[in-house]
Amino acid sequence: MAEMNSIITIGRQFGSGGKEIGERLAKEFNVKLYDKEMLNRAARDSGICKEIFEAHDERPTNSFLYSLVMDTYSLGYSTGNYMDMPINHKVFLAQFDAIKKIANEGPCILVGRCADYALENYKNCVSVFVHADLDARIRRVARLYDLTDAKAKDMINKTDKQRASYYNYYTNKRWGEIDSYDLGVSSSKLGIDGAVELIKDFVKIHETAKNRTI
Repeated sequence: MAEMNSIITIGRQFGSGGKEIGERLAKEFNVKLYDKEMLNRAARDSGICKEIFEAHDERPTNSFLYSLVMDTYSLGYSTGNYMDMPINHKVFLAQFDAIKKIANEGPCILVGRCADYALENYKNCVSVFVHADLDARIRRVARLYDLTDAKAKDMINKTDKQRASYYNYYTNKRWGEIDSYDLGVSSSKLGIDGAVELIKDFVKIHETAKNRTI
């Protein structure tokens, strides 16, 4: 069984198999994977009910809130200010805090939810974006959700648009663009197995290079 000292964050196009790749990596490295579990942690720590986090999960909000939320987070917030915040502010901040708490507990894999941005100052964080050709994603989504190709394509377009809007509003990067991540992986070119092996090799090289610079 492989070992790692890193935190892997996985951004993913819908239907690219990003979560499956994360699950495989978690098994290979014997670490925990956090997907919707991030929402559970944020709900538990914040006292906000889980259903509210699920309602806001990777869904866009008004763009002007980005600056308000980030100014509040960067400057710190008092209890009074926090209580006066709109619920979407509270959800974002609680999730941001939960991601950092999870990362501080040790090596793990985090799927989506702007985790790469929350952990961008963590030297042991490796950010990955998994993408795939549209035809391959349509086939996968149609099979998994028992949909026609047309409905699968609509579902892909809607979900990717939501994820991109959410990421672009709450970070200073662009969803899916190579400059926003350490590694881009095409699951349609490599297959799930190949994608897992590539990420494993990249993490190993990253950890070796990091140790040489210390």
